[in-house]
Amino acid sequence: METKYWTVGQVARRMGVTVRTLQHYDREGLLPPSAVSEGGRRLYSDRDLVRLHQILSLRHLGFSLKDIRGRLAALDTPEQVAAALAGQAASLRAQAAALERTVAELEALRAEVLQMDAVDFRRYADIVVNLQMGNAHYGLLKHFGDRTMEQIRSRFDQETGRAFLARFQQLQARAARLLAAGADPAGDEGQRFAAEYWAMVSEFTGGDAAVLAELVELGESGALEAEWTAANDFVGPALEAYFARQGADPFAEAQP
Repeated sequence: METKYWTVGQVARRMGVTVRTLQHYDREGLLPPSAVSEGGRRLYSDRDLVRLHQILSLRHLGFSLKDIRGRLAALDTPEQVAAALAGQAASLRAQAAALERTVAELEALRAEVLQMDAVDFRRYADIVVNLQMGNAHYGLLKHFGDRTMEQIRSRFDQETGRAFLARFQQLQARAARLLAAGADPAGDEGQRFAAEYWAMVSEFTGGDAAVLAELVELGESGALEAEWTAANDFVGPALEAYFARQGADPFAEAQP
């Protein structure tokens, strides 16, 4: 089959790039022309156009020219072309998923901003961090006071925050299971749970009674999600029995 060639200007117009860009890719060794005319004009083949599409796609995904040089696949067989296109499609799907997450985060942040009484960029930043962590309970941050937020910022980063959140969710799920199974909150299993739960609360508050008081007030405000309320039907009695054995109830002492 006779090979059709395109001049630099024709390729630039067809692919929506500048002549200068094509010349730059040539100098970088990414897209040298397949032929040169008798008059010395650089000529590109249809195969070069497919290679250019590879380069432009990878650039769109944020790869540097150095990175692209190592990612360009051979295009000598149908299987190699298909594999190159599959790789580009997978990269684009990953980017699309990332963009969807970003849009969702922006929309969630916008909703939270509209529920707050004043502009608070530090609180906005806290929400962004929690969105990136995958914390589905990020909406609670707007209910926390400054003291509690300072406690959170000083004690947790994204890594430790994710670990703490996973631990909290596991304990909440465990409480729901114990409640459904009819376990006795004052029994041995219920008290082992209570000890772990109180250790988690103590870690979160850092022993600050004012922070604990804020948590008590939040719990009484009705702002907690329904699944938390259900789990707390076991958590509350288990902690009451635990503190009765200890001879002191920090939650009662922290009542606002």
